[in-house]
Amino acid sequence: METVDTVIQVNDDEMISLLKSMIQHKSYSGEEGKLSLFMADYLRNMGLEVEMQEVVPGRYNIIGVLKGTGGGESVMYNGHIDTNPIGLGWTVDPLAGYVDDECIYGIGVSNMKASDSAFVAAVKAIVDSGVRLKGDIIVGLVIGELQGGIGTIHMLESGINADWFINGEPTDLSLMTLHAGACEIAIHVYGVSRHLSKAEQGVNAIEQAKKVMDGLASLQFSGATKPQYAGLNRYNIGVIRGGLGDEYHEWRIPQLPDKCTLKVALRFAPSQTAESIVADVQNLLDRLHVEDPEFKAEIELLNGPGYPVMGSFEIDENEAVVQVMRAAHERITGAKPRVGDVAPYKFYGTDAAHLQKAGIKGVIYGCGGKYNTMPDERVELKDLKTCARVYAASIVEICNCEKTRP
Repeated sequence: METVDTVIQVNDDEMISLLKSMIQHKSYSGEEGKLSLFMADYLRNMGLEVEMQEVVPGRYNIIGVLKGTGGGESVMYNGHIDTNPIGLGWTVDPLAGYVDDECIYGIGVSNMKASDSAFVAAVKAIVDSGVRLKGDIIVGLVIGELQGGIGTIHMLESGINADWFINGEPTDLSLMTLHAGACEIAIHVYGVSRHLSKAEQGVNAIEQAKKVMDGLASLQFSGATKPQYAGLNRYNIGVIRGGLGDEYHEWRIPQLPDKCTLKVALRFAPSQTAESIVADVQNLLDRLHVEDPEFKAEIELLNGPGYPVMGSFEIDENEAVVQVMRAAHERITGAKPRVGDVAPYKFYGTDAAHLQKAGIKGVIYGCGGKYNTMPDERVELKDLKTCARVYAASIVEICNCEKTRP
């Protein structure tokens, strides 16, 4: 007896070829234009209706739609096409799309071009099979996720919607139903400059900033109402810059620095907010000033209109989309997926939070993750192939469900 999994066949060679081309189109956040045009043509050639949304000049969301016959639930794939910059330590060309027997390599392949290509391949398999689904399939390839999700926010504000979503961030084929929210701050610590010969008369801002670093290491954030929520709190000091004045002049090393700035990434739970954890950091600074009146610091929130806060995300594990994808994963792999607040992925910020805020329910499931954001970033081919098949099976199940909402 034929099943959906046998009727709909993913073409692995085509999928890998697509992914190689995606890698070869450099698409740092802010430089996605050429890849957007390439993907628009690719989706059109598949037979999808394609809308190009110019979010900012030269940067386009690509929205592809495969219309259903009517009366079924719709599903939206959400995946970003912008990537991190290339760092040091690569042993293969990060823009070549190199493939060996086990993996495909390249900047952004894990985060998250592999999942993007897997979903496109799944949709193409459905088109090629001739199977007609009741609900619409929407392929949302967005820019600027690494800028807080500006592409997805634009897409939602334009009126693009669906009954369900699948976000393809790299979870190593885990079903992530809970993750932290993300915001970023700068902590400006101030000192009093003197020449080192008069160091006793001055205050070294860099040494004062060390008190902040020590305080953050022991800070317990307030407002976590469940143990798993407390497990979402985390911080990272990503930038330290100190020197003289607002320009951080570095050439006059004998002078005590009078300004040191720490740029800090913060993670918060659904029962917390960006404002609540920033208030916790402010309380730390206030305590340090009480302990040492010479300690002076202030907080600047780095998120804003061009770089929004990414909220936390949570969906009940019993929701239909989670159950459908869990069943598809088990059927295709013969094993149960990890489900829930799976580490380390639960510390991501993702566009799933924006989609949920817009009233769409969904789940996060993608290939890659193990070798994400590191030299020789790569995805195992077996996981890429599994991901596409799980997507295909899940799409068919969701889009053939009778529509239950207006």
